[in-house]
Amino acid sequence: MTTEIEAAAELERLAGLIAHHNARYHGEDAPEISDADYDALVRRNAVLEAQFPQLVRADSPSRSVGAAPGGHLTKVAHARPMLSLDNAFADEDVGEFVERIRRFLKLGEDVAVALTAEPKIDGLSCSLRYENRVLVQAATRGDGQVGEDVTANVMTIADREIPKTLPPNAPALFEVRGEIYMDRGDFEALNRQQEASGGKIFANPRNAAAGSLRQKDPAVTAARPLRFFPHGWGETSDLPADSQTGVIAAIIGWGFQDTGLFVTVDSVAATIAHYRRIEAERADLPFDIDGVVYKVDRLDWQARLGFVAKAPRWAIAHKFPAERAQTTLERIDIQVGRTGKLTPVARLKPVTVGGVVVANATLHNADEIERLGVRPGDRVVIQRAGDVIPQIVENLTRDAAREPWNFPHRCPECDSEAVREEGEVDIRCTGGLICPAQRVERLRHFVSRNAMDIEGLGGTSVESFFGDGLIHSPADIYALDADRLLGREGWAEISSTKLIEAIDRSRTQPLDRFLFALGIRHVGQVTARDLARRYVSLDALRARIEEAIARRTTLIPAVGETEEKFALRVAKEMAAIIETPGVGPEVADALINFFAEPHNIAVIEALRANGVAPADVIHKTRASRVSGKTVVFTGSLEAFSRDEAKAQAEALGAKVAGSVSAKTDLVVAGPGAGSKLKKAQDLGIETMDEAGWLAIVADAG
Repeated sequence: MTTEIEAAAELERLAGLIAHHNARYHGEDAPEISDADYDALVRRNAVLEAQFPQLVRADSPSRSVGAAPGGHLTKVAHARPMLSLDNAFADEDVGEFVERIRRFLKLGEDVAVALTAEPKIDGLSCSLRYENRVLVQAATRGDGQVGEDVTANVMTIADREIPKTLPPNAPALFEVRGEIYMDRGDFEALNRQQEASGGKIFANPRNAAAGSLRQKDPAVTAARPLRFFPHGWGETSDLPADSQTGVIAAIIGWGFQDTGLFVTVDSVAATIAHYRRIEAERADLPFDIDGVVYKVDRLDWQARLGFVAKAPRWAIAHKFPAERAQTTLERIDIQVGRTGKLTPVARLKPVTVGGVVVANATLHNADEIERLGVRPGDRVVIQRAGDVIPQIVENLTRDAAREPWNFPHRCPECDSEAVREEGEVDIRCTGGLICPAQRVERLRHFVSRNAMDIEGLGGTSVESFFGDGLIHSPADIYALDADRLLGREGWAEISSTKLIEAIDRSRTQPLDRFLFALGIRHVGQVTARDLARRYVSLDALRARIEEAIARRTTLIPAVGETEEKFALRVAKEMAAIIETPGVGPEVADALINFFAEPHNIAVIEALRANGVAPADVIHKTRASRVSGKTVVFTGSLEAFSRDEAKAQAEALGAKVAGSVSAKTDLVVAGPGAGSKLKKAQDLGIETMDEAGWLAIVADAG
């Protein structure tokens, strides 16, 4: 049974891991794991949060949508958030979804719950804003609140896919939302063209569509065969109907494409039947789909049902099972990542899975190899879900007489010892910065889009510069000049000058990007942002961490205290000193270990000496009567979720606590509030209901 301490540590790990994979999928169009693996992480996070609601983190994946936009495109705020959907994986989940709707709306069993059902297109979410019936803005989903402005690129897409004007019967203001995608035939033709011209080969239609839409040059987008299916709407001055079916029919009538697979059903059985129909036709469809989306048809019911943290209560995505095939495992290679992690990769006899040729599959770690018992020569089952990195799910020749494959105990790149830390599943090279693989990967990470974002210095250039001795550490990048680049293959005067300009622009990236770029273990984009907001400047953060380092040297085990319990106590005290939302013992330990290493401090000082000065990050809040105060939410909140309440409080400059004490300033109590409300009343602390809290939020503007 999972303990509270174990749950807290796992939730911390899951928050960082899911944020990383969100960034790879939504922000970089370069997913590292399958949809099935990603969904498993999200489900595990949800299970732990349900078991331990007091441990729900500020950076919980259950509160986030997509990934923050990054790169060269202008950011644009959505008038209404573009949320994601909760998932169903079995027929029973769909039945429970309908029952939840009945319970929430207090509907009798004799009242039919009409649902719409439509294919879930595997594309890039996009919102099209029409003002006075003219298309004025197009934006990607981004993190749900802020997306990327792709208006110029969308304007190049054919009118039969995206009309540039709406007919006179359309509302004056209307945001059409849907998926930009590329059909399979066009995708295959594009890859043939790319191969012939020496261009990038796309892994699947979704990546091709996303990469084509987010081009700097709209002329590139114009040359790509992009399409659009509508599935909903955002801000609008009026609605043309009072049902999901009616509004979608109106949108199709304005000139948008119809999948031909949108239906309205009035029972769970009919819903599942349509799911089976689409599943059976999936392979023959001209576009990729990964499930079927169900939505409550009545818009007044949708309004009553509302939303949870990142998804509507009135919609759900019923995902398809992964696609599988059999092939032969020819060999196992080891790749070394920027953190020293040794990742085994299966090299396979190429096989087609779901229309894509697969030659490689992840084996994750040594434990997975042992579990599967795989060796070169084995016949294996490959699973590919979501058109991303496949995985081996079964070894069909496990009992065959064959020598076992042993995981290496030395790094294949630098021959340093490879070890597994206590409590970890991964085996890591101990070579650190002397390991070429880690150095190159750390440099690649440092210059990447979500880190220092040095445009023009991609992975190939980093590897080339490193191999030729131009750069060995991040600081060397800021010592480059155009003269040193001129004459190198592919580096003319214009490209050299542009790179130096990009390097100069990156010297003042915000503190959160700088922290993420350093590659500190467990410090992803979300944690880096939280640290930057908490401490504002690098000097302030370092001062606090140095305080923690000094304190750590004074701590000794208590009598009878085990080594494990002592380590946990120390880590918890370090987290208390750093005192940042989202930074628990594991992250605090990683931060302190990083800043305690002289060679890491030397890297930071060398960067500063070369003119790198991270910009301060100030977290803006709205002035309110709860600014600077401590608020506790208790009871069964009905007007908003607990996560939403916490976000509102933090935006108003308040601190949210989980328990009532003499330091509490305000308790907001929903129905069923018990001991916390009583304690607040006994202590004379101000209390109010949800309506009172919403009035505070409204007054703050």
